[in-house]
Amino acid sequence: MTGCIFCKIASKQIPANVVYEDKMTLAFLDIHPVNPGHTLVIPKEHAPTLLESSRESAHAVVDTVQKITPAILAAVGSPAFNLGVNTGSAAGQAVHHFHLHIMPRFDADGRELWHGRETVPGELEAVAAKIKERLE
Repeated sequence: MTGCIFCKIASKQIPANVVYEDKMTLAFLDIHPVNPGHTLVIPKEHAPTLLESSRESAHAVVDTVQKITPAILAAVGSPAFNLGVNTGSAAGQAVHHFHLHIMPRFDADGRELWHGRETVPGELEAVAAKIKERLE
């Protein structure tokens, strides 16, 4: 896709701080990092979201995450990380090219996770049933 900033980064039309590249994926530092080492992993093949990505591209992205995350954590001295994917504008997806965020985490780094909520009796069972009927 010619207007996609991540496609332009993958094709070297726009510079990025690339930390890893192979035939199918590219990993580069996020320009607005949550913490040092925050890295984006993209498939070189354009797909707006994970759900629209080819199975091969999605697997390649996960393989890259497994390969590079230990090096990222060691480089920044992080004991942990969050792996994130925002799918759709309502979920915070700003660039509509499938990508995973590797976000190094540190104790007391001030970054909060989402907060769960209490459920009412029967709510979880009802939602589970709706999901299962759509999978059949």
